[in-house]
Amino acid sequence: MRYSIRGPRRGPALLATAVALATVAACSNGSPSGPSGPSSTGATASAAPTSAPPPSPTPKPTPTPTKNYPLSTAPRTVPSVRAHEAARGPGWKPAPTGGVVLGANSEALADEGRLLAGELGIPYRGAAAAGAGDVELAVGGTGAPESYTLTVRDGRVRIAGPDEAGVFYGTRTLKQSVKATGAMPEGTVTDRPAKPQRGLNLDIARKHFTAAWIEDRIREMGDLKLNQLGLHFSDDQGFRIASDSHPEVVSQQHLTKAEVRRILALAASRHITVVPEIDSPGHLGAVIAAHPDLQLVSASGRTPRGAVDISDPDAARIVDDLLREYTQLFPGAYWHLGADEYVALMSKNPEASYPGLAAAARAKYGPSGRVQDLATGWLNDRAAVVRPTGKTLKAWNDGFFTGGVVSAAKDLQVEYWTGKEIGAREPVSYLSAGRRLVNLNDEYLYYVLGQPNDFTYPTGRRIYEQWTPLVVRGTTPVPARYDPQILGARFAVWCDLSRAQTQAQVADGIRLPLTALAQKVWDPAKPTLTWDQFRSLAAKVR
Repeated sequence: MRYSIRGPRRGPALLATAVALATVAACSNGSPSGPSGPSSTGATASAAPTSAPPPSPTPKPTPTPTKNYPLSTAPRTVPSVRAHEAARGPGWKPAPTGGVVLGANSEALADEGRLLAGELGIPYRGAAAAGAGDVELAVGGTGAPESYTLTVRDGRVRIAGPDEAGVFYGTRTLKQSVKATGAMPEGTVTDRPAKPQRGLNLDIARKHFTAAWIEDRIREMGDLKLNQLGLHFSDDQGFRIASDSHPEVVSQQHLTKAEVRRILALAASRHITVVPEIDSPGHLGAVIAAHPDLQLVSASGRTPRGAVDISDPDAARIVDDLLREYTQLFPGAYWHLGADEYVALMSKNPEASYPGLAAAARAKYGPSGRVQDLATGWLNDRAAVVRPTGKTLKAWNDGFFTGGVVSAAKDLQVEYWTGKEIGAREPVSYLSAGRRLVNLNDEYLYYVLGQPNDFTYPTGRRIYEQWTPLVVRGTTPVPARYDPQILGARFAVWCDLSRAQTQAQVADGIRLPLTALAQKVWDPAKPTLTWDQFRSLAAKVR
């Protein structure tokens, strides 16, 4: 045992203390006892020295042992983080003494900071120096778009990235880790997405979804680090956003422009870009209902649903009016032109079935002109209307054709969904031509209400265990050398049989498939968790 002298002693007290310490030292320093050594019962008064020896040096205090923390493990999140540098330490937990602060020149992160503080139940303090227990958000440095670094050290957290989106994704990692385990582990996360386009596509034309329902999906998407929401708002069954240029085409149940702006504001706060789509020249039944003179008619008198006569200038005029109106409403970087399933091109002999279109093609493009050239010209003309806005243009893969007089504009991104069309083209046909492509593989990523035409509801497990962004068509991946041209993927909800499910049932049905997709477009590595482990984790963090 150790003795410490608490303070200076004076007179007899000092002498008694010195004697006691000398006795203890003699008993504990290994000296032998017996006639040649000091008495084991202590010194007598006559044996005491005539003068007190100098006091023994004050022993140094013994420090409290430092806790030996185990090496940390990566945080538990969905999607999983790409890299985690382990460290020893207590990690970080939310506490009332801590708060969310903004680093130097990072005032633009105020919305992200307030959101995170509310989620963690700690104060938001704005631009301030980070102290013990704080979470600091900062924009700056270099790195890939949407990347971030999250460091836990000295009882505080710092999340930094080259752009606001990356910092926001870092806050999602922190939120999920705390939700899963109550803490964020010590160490450093370095993270970024594998694909730049990651999202959900909603058919709000065939089925009306409320603004509140769409906003709930946006919140889920943000937590999953998804960044793109497609809105297919015009089809045969409905036109679902209010219009000033052509109010006659709008369905009774629709979103007001105020509701759309509210959706856009929430999406922007979660770093999600909304991709609007007015599909043409097919899927325009709602427009034709108000303008029946635009209906395409076959040689036999058949009137295929949703197909406008693309040789009629009035059809182009109305669609262009709508394009100009809605490109102003939607500020995002993308616009989807549709172009799929134009019925005239789904017949075995379009020229014979639709002689009026064939004649118009020859008149415009010469004797070699065909109906497919007229359709490609339509697509290019619509692209020319939108292009001055600076938006990146997209079109469905079955709107691209080979061997014609006219080719689709080179700047159109291919949204590949099917290989079932007449004259179907393999994904490599587009990729080898240098096209960039977004994956909406209808084998894995199509949630079609009512499951018509041999569609079955996709499962999260099948996406998690079998699908990757390279699996563009069917179940076979394209060669890995094309991976840089595959820009990402979206999970698509189509409402062919709109009453087959309620809004709540759709939300529940797509929850795990969308979660699995988020994992596969963020982290290209094979998942380390089993499906059951992944599903259990997803339930904890969402």
